[in-house]
Amino acid sequence: MPPAQLQEAPLIAVVGPTGSGKTNWALALATRFDGEIIGADSRQVYRGLNIGTAKPTAAQRDAVPHHCIDHVDPRERYHLGRFLREARAAISAIRARGRQPILAGGTGQYVWALLEGWDVPEVAPDPAFRAVLEQRAADQGSEVLHALLRQSDPAAAAAILPTNTRRLIRALEVQRATGRPISAWWAVRDPIPAAIIAPTIDPGVLDIRIDERVHAMFADGLIDETQALLQAGLPADAPGLGSIGYRQVVAHLARTPIDATGRETAIADTQQATRRLARRQRAWFRAADPRIHWAATLDTALAELPVAPGLPTIPS
Repeated sequence: MPPAQLQEAPLIAVVGPTGSGKTNWALALATRFDGEIIGADSRQVYRGLNIGTAKPTAAQRDAVPHHCIDHVDPRERYHLGRFLREARAAISAIRARGRQPILAGGTGQYVWALLEGWDVPEVAPDPAFRAVLEQRAADQGSEVLHALLRQSDPAAAAAILPTNTRRLIRALEVQRATGRPISAWWAVRDPIPAAIIAPTIDPGVLDIRIDERVHAMFADGLIDETQALLQAGLPADAPGLGSIGYRQVVAHLARTPIDATGRETAIADTQQATRRLARRQRAWFRAADPRIHWAATLDTALAELPVAPGLPTIPS
């Protein structure tokens, strides 16, 4: 259960799909309100994976303290339970320093689990158990896993799509480890008061921005960064290298050194995967969600927020 001190003052949360401008908004908020930023990105946690995750730069992190970013070995599997523990500890520490906590990220499950106060057990991934279920899904379809979950936890099965193999496996894994259905964990809520804002961006414009950003990542050395990680001994199947961009580069490096044609293919594959990610993120952050205040500019977003006790005033 989140500690009571998390209820003392509103959190400012900047949410939305990748490439929408969250980082710049969060940095501006931190400067304006004497804040520190808590990342809510399941890939930016990994050390050494800088270019492909669009991680805040070293200069940005020097200018504004960041938490839950760049602190996990890419060989490790990061999970929701650990994020919640670390993010809640960061919020408490930031408030103890008299500063404003600012959540920023596009991993929807992380964002809503923190804001809605989910009670999530810290169940480490079980590779052997997962391998069995993954093979079963590959042989018989993910619907067989959905049927298993429906038998033991109908509420969770109703909330998870039959095609979402990853979430189905996680639900079964948590139940196996804790002896408690995952929906029972979901039912425990202790929400954090928050002002939630998001940059408005047309999906077509976002697709263009994503394509341009991917080109910039490759121009900035994504292939070299990936090769350096592999040469330093990071296994090609390390969890961190499953991130978009790195996964595509690793796949092409496994076939042949990336020539001009292979590089363009890796770029196109990364662009496509990132556009798909943005669509999934928009499902977590819906335009019709009344909790989220969408705006074209940060000043507009702040001006339109309802007055909330504890929310810092906007400097004139």
